[in-house]
Amino acid sequence: MLEQSFLLLTGIGVKTERRLWSAGVHCWDDLLARGERFFAPGTMVRLVTEIDACRQALAAGDAVFFERLLPPGQHWRLFPHFRPRTGYLDIETTGDAANQVTTVAVFDGAAVSWYVRGRNLDQLAAELAGYDVLVTFNGRRFDVPVLRAQLGLALPQAQIDLVSVLRALGLKGGLKACERSLGLDRGPLDGLDGYAAVLLWQEFQRSGCRAALDTLLAYNIEDTVNLEALLVEAYNRHRAATPLVTCPPMPAPGQPLRPILPDPSTVARLKARLAARRTAGPPPW
Repeated sequence: MLEQSFLLLTGIGVKTERRLWSAGVHCWDDLLARGERFFAPGTMVRLVTEIDACRQALAAGDAVFFERLLPPGQHWRLFPHFRPRTGYLDIETTGDAANQVTTVAVFDGAAVSWYVRGRNLDQLAAELAGYDVLVTFNGRRFDVPVLRAQLGLALPQAQIDLVSVLRALGLKGGLKACERSLGLDRGPLDGLDGYAAVLLWQEFQRSGCRAALDTLLAYNIEDTVNLEALLVEAYNRHRAATPLVTCPPMPAPGQPLRPILPDPSTVARLKARLAARRTAGPPPW
């Protein structure tokens, strides 16, 4: 997809890119061969230089180069090229003023790793160093800044924030709402939200309850694993909305084995508490 992307080039926007595609200019090679029909000679000299830089970055596996050139809503175009070195990331926090990281889950497309405050969070940096691209939901505004501030992580990888990618498709709402719109099922964790994750951590801290920690990790892992399915669906929808036919659709990813399962009684208690909170509504003050 990147070789067919002209948005990477200075002065070319969505309308011009579509005009080029419609005229049969489908890739960088086509533009180099036929670009003089659309651009002045001086512009073509610049485009030749920029396309050469793009080729070098692609050969070097420099995902950040392309992330910086593409609008956030178009970062899905990185996915087919860098999928083998893409990690899916989600964090949970204490939800208070300190906003401390409690758990982190990372999915590599096949297996999940998880990290817990006070246990192995110091190992997270080594894991993330193995990825060229990090996929998050609202990670630019939340997950990544929190990890940088709380854990001192540099996180120099390219980022695909699904909020921007899905908004470009007209999908609104939070992660769970987008999942429902695209037909993803959370099984026994359906109905739990970020507040539930805060309550689970508080219970674990208060009592050391293993069931509370397992349920929190299962929730965190579900958030992370679903990011791949969301990105594949977003890629296919964006692809279908373009005039290109040479980029094949991606098959839906298989469901990986969940390494930690939620505790049914803990989930039931949480759902009852959340339902009571919603029924009570906001406090009168």
